[in-house]
Amino acid sequence: MTKQDRAVRTRLALIRSAAEQFEARGYVRASLAEISAGAGVSSGALHFHFANKAAVAEAVEHAAEQALREAAARHRDGDGGALQRLVDVTHHVARLLCADVVVRAGLRLNAEQAAGRVRDLRREWRECVQGLLAEAERGGELATGVTPQRTSAVVLAATTGIEVLAREDDGWLARPSLTDLWQLLLPSLAAPCLAGRLDPAGSEAVGSQPAGSGPEGSGSVGSGPSGRGPAGSGPAGPAGPGVRAEAGRVGLALR
Repeated sequence: MTKQDRAVRTRLALIRSAAEQFEARGYVRASLAEISAGAGVSSGALHFHFANKAAVAEAVEHAAEQALREAAARHRDGDGGALQRLVDVTHHVARLLCADVVVRAGLRLNAEQAAGRVRDLRREWRECVQGLLAEAERGGELATGVTPQRTSAVVLAATTGIEVLAREDDGWLARPSLTDLWQLLLPSLAAPCLAGRLDPAGSEAVGSQPAGSGPEGSGSVGSGPSGRGPAGSGPAGPAGPGVRAEAGRVGLALR
């Protein structure tokens, strides 16, 4: 393994460990000593990559932003009707939140530190929802009297609520929860010509991999909903195949 590969692995491990600490303890209570210990490296190695805790948090948010942007773009620019793609992207992001500790921690950090943050992890999600609903209107997919503006407010409020509730119980992100939501919303939103043609459970396969979590993903650092084990994060520069595979086991956001 080259020195560059080792540096990338160390950075990935630090971002993953930081995400775990930030998610479990919050920004203020998380310590650099715990983050470096969780990554299995020395404090000196941590400071080689990050000047301070704020820099580590920034790296976690950046990795989460990359994964969430990729998930939104995949469905915003995808094939098929806009309403079905809107349903699909909510299921997709829910799976991403379940699988990826960095995305979850990035959202929590962004919410807690909102006043001092440059990026808005929720903006891309808002734009994704609004863009798909505008496309649905242009395509005649919305029922008479349904507007993208009013509908996007309802969808954003519902998905934000689910994301917040899932911080204590990730069962809120399970497919049946979102399916129930869309079973209630779609009959009011969709034009009569689409009756029976939209799948509130999502048209993607249940086991399909969230964008950002595969070998070609954006490179955040993931974990499972129960074991919450490791995955990768965004390397700064080229790396060997092994490091890219680790960086790829990762995972914009519900709000």
